[in-house]
Amino acid sequence: MCGRARCTLRADDVSRACYRSHGPVRTVNMDRYRPSYNVSPGANLPVVRRADGADGEEGVVLQCMKWGLIPSFTKKTEKPDHYRMFNARSESICEKASFRRLVPKSRCIVAVEGFYEWKDGSKKQPYYVHFKDGRPLLFAALYDSWENSEGEKLYTFTIITTSSSSALGWLHDRMPVILGDKESTDTWLNDSSSSNFDKLLQPYEGPDLVWYPVTPAMGKVSFDGPECINEIQLKTEGNNSITKFFSTKGTKKEELNPKDKVLMTQGASKGQIKRDYDEFSADSKPVTSESDKISSASPAKKKVNLKSSLDKQRTLFSYFGKS
Repeated sequence: MCGRARCTLRADDVSRACYRSHGPVRTVNMDRYRPSYNVSPGANLPVVRRADGADGEEGVVLQCMKWGLIPSFTKKTEKPDHYRMFNARSESICEKASFRRLVPKSRCIVAVEGFYEWKDGSKKQPYYVHFKDGRPLLFAALYDSWENSEGEKLYTFTIITTSSSSALGWLHDRMPVILGDKESTDTWLNDSSSSNFDKLLQPYEGPDLVWYPVTPAMGKVSFDGPECINEIQLKTEGNNSITKFFSTKGTKKEELNPKDKVLMTQGASKGQIKRDYDEFSADSKPVTSESDKISSASPAKKKVNLKSSLDKQRTLFSYFGKS
């Protein structure tokens, strides 16, 4: 799938990128072209097509067309929907009526600096896909013309897609058909045999196709400018402060110093010994009666009684005095 792109090329850069700098190049409606970092269906983009030979015309034509195919058989009173056919699957272009009649003579090339693709997830993340050396990407496309109720003729195109390459499969299951060299562009524009197109409509497997994450803000069509292609750093789950707190806390709890473990064990043992000693002491105390409790509680009385009994004993002085 390809629904967003960057096209800030100059008009002469487009024809040169398509290997059409030699020979006549006629321009049509190029005043409608507005370079943008965030192009979406419905926008006017420069397209290179083969001259149709009318009035002896030869070479190629650089024409500004709207992205999003409107078939010529669409009712004149119908409001054009450019999001309906902005892509065409390569596997079915020779089967569906909207495309198969265009394959023989209405092939074209779309040149852009890169395209955007979104990675599905809890939050969709856009990536910018481009060539490492900065050269334009050349997409295989089909075009058509449609006339509305006011007699205005509108040229539109659709970008052909294929299954994703082995390198880009993680991002999306579809990608635009990229014509990687002059031979492939010559074949696509000039060859009359559709059997030769099968080898062109394949995933681009070159290692020079690279990508990086960009701001989700460019998901809005109104967001435009160099900020669209600025690389950003993605936040990982480990950077979450709450996650960090609990993971750190759990680690501290688990990773105790062996020495601390010994001290804790010793402390627990001492506490247990103290409790055992208290219980033993309690069990070893003799059982006392109520009278014992009273006598032990009144030591003064004992002294008094002891003194009285001594007074009753005969002393040596009293013995001699009596005799």
